Amino acid sequence: MFFTRFNFTLSYIPGSRNRKADALSRLYDTEERTIDPTPILPASCLVAPVVWEVDADIERAGRSEPTPPQCPVGLKYVPLGVRDRLIRWSHTLPSSGHPGVERTVRGLKGRYWWPTLAEDVRRYVSSCSVCAQCKAPRHLPRGKLQPLPVPQRPWTHLSVDFLTDLPPSQGNTAILVVVDRFSKSCRLLPLPGLPTALQTAEALFTHVFRHYGVPEDIVSDRGPQFTSRVWKSFMERLGVSVSLTSGFHPESNGQVERINQDVGRFLRSYCQDRPGEWAQFVPWAEMAQNSQRHSSTNLSPFQVVLGYQPVL
Repeated sequence: MFFTRFNFTLSYIPGSRNRKADALSRLYDTEERTIDPTPILPASCLVAPVVWEVDADIERAGRSEPTPPQCPVGLKYVPLGVRDRLIRWSHTLPSSGHPGVERTVRGLKGRYWWPTLAEDVRRYVSSCSVCAQCKAPRHLPRGKLQPLPVPQRPWTHLSVDFLTDLPPSQGNTAILVVVDRFSKSCRLLPLPGLPTALQTAEALFTHVFRHYGVPEDIVSDRGPQFTSRVWKSFMERLGVSVSLTSGFHPESNGQVERINQDVGRFLRSYCQDRPGEWAQFVPWAEMAQNSQRHSSTNLSPFQVVLGYQPVL
């Protein structure tokens, strides 16, 4: 009877279009319910943001090396001393997976900047030993390996290498081995540890170059001391060409590798019962090596360099 007092027309509206009335027709639940949230992934599977450990080193290095004005806004300038570590971190991070040059550059450019970023990344990635072993080659076949040139006089063509991981002796744990490829003469320089590129260059200049003159060429492996810009710049100023051995092919620097074996055998023979005293036997090892007749020349290194055989 109530609706007869009104003049109206009934029209059907589907529930999907009549949400307000549809909600009023639902049964109201007065019981309070508590729902325990269930994680979609267990805590062990949650991926946390990557923490860049080198950021602290960049901040510390930035105190002594101000940001240049050409650094783009929003990017962090990376001082020279931290760049190699940052590239290594970005390239070897498990979430990166040893990417190529372009991907490594893109990953760094989002947060960091320095003038030679792309060039430094290209140099590092091209010398990455893991990439060389694990990735399929995408380049044209390399050229044939060429033998080392034959020197024409003593101490113009050198081979250098390190003997490392020796027990501490007089504060030294490594030996810089320098070999003249003409006379087979060697110099053994004990060092407190594996040196930097600058320390290696200074040791060569102090103990070799000032006695025999600046050489024309130095052959070494691809250790960080010999691939750094400091080493190349130092040798370029002296007019010395730098030759690097083929990757994973120590035979390319066979003369110094053989001297390493002989020196190691000598030190083991005299220091097996007192390994902490090997440093005092290094001069004797050098003298013994330079006094022995070499099979390829039928002369001792002393005879080739000095013109006579010293009295032993």
